[in-house]
Amino acid sequence: MSIHKEVKKVTTHVLLEMKSSGEKISMLTAYDYTMAKIVDHAGIDVILVGDSASNVMAGHETTLPITLDQMIYHASSVVRAVDRALIVVDLPFGSYQGNSKEALNTAIRIMKESGAHAVKLEGGSEVTESIQRILTAGIPVMGHLGLTPQSIYKFGTYNVRAKEELEAKKLVEDAHALEKAGCFALVLEKIPAKLAEKVAKEMIIPVIGIGAGGGVDGQVLVFHDMVGLNNEFNPRFLRRYLNLYDDIKGAVGNYIKDVKSKDFPNSNEQY
Repeated sequence: MSIHKEVKKVTTHVLLEMKSSGEKISMLTAYDYTMAKIVDHAGIDVILVGDSASNVMAGHETTLPITLDQMIYHASSVVRAVDRALIVVDLPFGSYQGNSKEALNTAIRIMKESGAHAVKLEGGSEVTESIQRILTAGIPVMGHLGLTPQSIYKFGTYNVRAKEELEAKKLVEDAHALEKAGCFALVLEKIPAKLAEKVAKEMIIPVIGIGAGGGVDGQVLVFHDMVGLNNEFNPRFLRRYLNLYDDIKGAVGNYIKDVKSKDFPNSNEQY
């Protein structure tokens, strides 16, 4: 029996059940009402209102510039569309690092003002105090290790993380620290598949991968990448299920042609 098909509302507990029964978890990003409605109706388990909105919605080079107010705007748009999926919202850069009180206030604002179900933050042992503090308010927290895009200037590159033994060892330790701190799930981004599988096997909580191989408990992709709205981004881990960039560009081209040639509107398309 598929838990996915039986469940009317996905919760953090449902994700734990899915992991223990061996059923993979599906997760995609969404940032607006229209797309979130489609993704939810298709039956996705988790919707991430990602700080990747900074890149795909606002055109910034990194995830760093997006503000808390902007994240709340995107999250509340998604919440209004969704009936079934669990909605997780990224805490934006600068809203939780190094200050657990600020982390708690940020998480509370997101939950109160957007109506989302959980928050996600990047980092290992250095953010466990913030996680514990957020949990005191009863707010579920998802962790994120491996390539953590908010730390891009520290890494200096978007290359695969934890290939060296020392970094791999720290990642495993951090994963356990996040679980112990009370995270309900963990995202692993762009790390070797064998390492990701090891972490997923050792953890009780679900581990969701992006560029982390098939040995984890679920997968997440950025919606715009998955449907081919972006045509410049081609990492190895991405499978494009559509090529909307070309389709939409073609449709717009046809519309322009029909307007210029006076073919649109025709006699049936006016009052």
